[in-house]
Amino acid sequence: MTHEIKIDRSYADAIADGRKKFEVRLNDRGYNAGDKVKFIVYDGALRYRDHPLNQRVYNITYVHSGLGLKEGYVVFTIEPEAESEEV
Repeated sequence: MTHEIKIDRSYADAIADGRKKFEVRLNDRGYNAGDKVKFIVYDGALRYRDHPLNQRVYNITYVHSGLGLKEGYVVFTIEPEAESEEV
């Protein structure tokens, strides 16, 4: 399954340059390892169509829920789709 989710530009920049490899989200979509994520970058009300993250697809490699998280939330790790296919 591919999830299209909004992300603030400040977080998108950190993912795009490789510093951020996880996402904390309300699990309203039933995220699972093996799913894909496509981010839609926003900054307030403005959509950044030219942000590099908008062109990438990420694989969810691990999903954590429960211990240390508010009920209904998950942390999932991501890696660019090309990297995961090479491994």
